[in-house]
Amino acid sequence: MSRLSQYFSAGRTSGKHTMPFVVILLALTAFACLSNLLLPADSIFYVSTYSITLLGKYLCYAMLALAVDIIWGYCGILSLGHGAFFALGGYAMGMYLMRQIGDRGVYGNPNLPDFMIFLGWKQLPWFWHGMDHFWLAMIMVVLVPGLLAFVFGWLAFRSRVTGVYLSIMTQALTYALMLAFFRNEMGFGGNNGLTDFKDILGFDLQSDHTRVALFAITGVILALLFIISQKILSSRFGKVILAIRDAEARSRFIGYRTDHYKVWLFVFSAVIAGIAGALYVPQVGIINPGEFSPINSIEMVIWVAVGGRGTLIGAIIGALLVNYAKTRFTAIMPDAWLFALGAMFVLVTLYLPKGLVGVYAQLMSKRGSKTPPTPPHLSRSLTHESD
Repeated sequence: MSRLSQYFSAGRTSGKHTMPFVVILLALTAFACLSNLLLPADSIFYVSTYSITLLGKYLCYAMLALAVDIIWGYCGILSLGHGAFFALGGYAMGMYLMRQIGDRGVYGNPNLPDFMIFLGWKQLPWFWHGMDHFWLAMIMVVLVPGLLAFVFGWLAFRSRVTGVYLSIMTQALTYALMLAFFRNEMGFGGNNGLTDFKDILGFDLQSDHTRVALFAITGVILALLFIISQKILSSRFGKVILAIRDAEARSRFIGYRTDHYKVWLFVFSAVIAGIAGALYVPQVGIINPGEFSPINSIEMVIWVAVGGRGTLIGAIIGALLVNYAKTRFTAIMPDAWLFALGAMFVLVTLYLPKGLVGVYAQLMSKRGSKTPPTPPHLSRSLTHESD
């Protein structure tokens, strides 16, 4: 009980590494943007537009890993369905981008996207109305994943579903959505999804300046969400979440509605995943049902495990490193990547249970514990003074 009381009595604290990490993240983002815009292509520090797009995708994945770590690392809920929230946010953004094409599509219809004309649709479905407005699309980016997470979490957590059963349910959720979005009659492009985007807010998506701006916006939003998450999890609410993770029955017995805390944290995590999906789509240029794949959700868990769950920083670092390795490894041996990913997860589970951040913290603690011995003359002088 003393350990539980420490969580509740702890004051509002902020991680000591939060601001240095944010400064480094923003500085590297600014450096990449300026290197692309200001330096000549033959400069050693020049960052190509292709690399900017690739880095922007990595930052979206880092945001997604942050969402998974919030719910898994701090609340102990292993979600294998965050790919669903990511994809729903992406589809909301994709619908807006499709409406911006107008009569510039292959069939030249100002109201219906090309895939609807190809499938014989005569009018725009009701849920597409208003999606040509950016503000409404952004509301849907947050509302749809958040509402789904609220309904699912309310039903699951009130029923006290935990452990592997909850993980299977989240995986079943994203798999069911994948099968639904593959159907042409759903009105989301079927297996081809949404693509061939032209512009966003009037800016050409193929322009170098637009791609750099999207990358910079992604970096800033990632930094803001990281700070907000750190503040929430360092607050009294976060202390209750930690207590629920370590001793949910005790937390419930002393009067906390643990299901309410878990639902709202699950919703917050889903909203972050939806925002990541919305930023991902204009930079990659496509969203299809493959993003709902359960394999993607499992990969997200591996990112967090490699970096170090329950740290936030580790989740971001893990996502960046694993996806960089994926880019390099698939170029050399594309068919062997999944085996390498599985081996990485096994090795981390067996030998690095706290991830890379845990190894770093352990090395720093050992280094700090090694204090230099007191010189003999100083030891003698201290003895004489005490006498």
